[in-house]
Amino acid sequence: MKRKIIIVTIIILALAGGYCAWKQKSAKSKQESFKPVAVEKGAISISVMATGVVQPQNRLELKPAIAGRVEDMLVQEGQAVKRGQLLAWLSSSERAALLDAARAQGAAELKKWELIYKPAPMVAPMDGIIIARNAEPGQTVALSDIPLVMSDRLIVKAQVDETDIGRLEAGQVTEITLDAYSSKKIPGKVRTIAYEAKTVNNVTIYEVDVLPDEVPPFMRSGMTANVSFLVNRKEGILVLPQAAVRQGEGGSFVFIANGNSTKKKEKRQIKTGITDGKMIEITDGLAEGDKVLVADVKWDKGGGSQASSPLSPMGGGRRR
Repeated sequence: MKRKIIIVTIIILALAGGYCAWKQKSAKSKQESFKPVAVEKGAISISVMATGVVQPQNRLELKPAIAGRVEDMLVQEGQAVKRGQLLAWLSSSERAALLDAARAQGAAELKKWELIYKPAPMVAPMDGIIIARNAEPGQTVALSDIPLVMSDRLIVKAQVDETDIGRLEAGQVTEITLDAYSSKKIPGKVRTIAYEAKTVNNVTIYEVDVLPDEVPPFMRSGMTANVSFLVNRKEGILVLPQAAVRQGEGGSFVFIANGNSTKKKEKRQIKTGITDGKMIEITDGLAEGDKVLVADVKWDKGGGSQASSPLSPMGGGRRR
């Protein structure tokens, strides 16, 4: 009886071992499915992404010098004006009452008092654009009212995470995309970086002023913007898909096709440069046109190929 139990146990272990060996062979065959990719010349850009809001660089609220009535409004929203340009005519409360009384006595009396009692002008204090017109002719205004608002130009105030702020500097090239016009790319540059941080949703951020090279006519104050800050860019370099490069004890390596079959491959050590997470720069070990094998199926971490895991992107910032 004891002998029979031993024999049965041996048979079961043999069957289990055979099944495991078959599964491993089948899994390995599936895991080692590759396709060739050629090393080619290209460009890699590394950028820091941030969101922001379009705001006037300098916003001025133009208040009346006297309380009274708007006689004439000479500008419209969106109109560009020059410093010293006449924007509106205002009558004081006394002048408005006097003119109303003269108007009841006839056109000649009205004209007489209009020549004697001149209205007060409202002029532009700087070059800029009228971004708000809050009063119309005939409307009564108080000293606290704001008939007109103007700005010198529109900028984007971007909120940049503190982990990325060290990679930005004044004059850095940027690309602005507005949510309302996502297909339009607006080039710009970093104007200033705030010295004092703010906490937004428990995240420490710094405000960065981004100045468009040219403000497009469709850009409006209050629009949501996405800003891409160019950190690094290389052109005319050898590149490969990130998935083709693997990391082992000896450093970075790739698989090269041995002959015409993708099943026959050899391991080759290489040196890499910058990466954007999708493509990676090859600095040594490969030449343009070399065929590198890229796995169609990811390697099983439990199959003994831990060293052949894809190389992770370098650095710790948000990039694209």
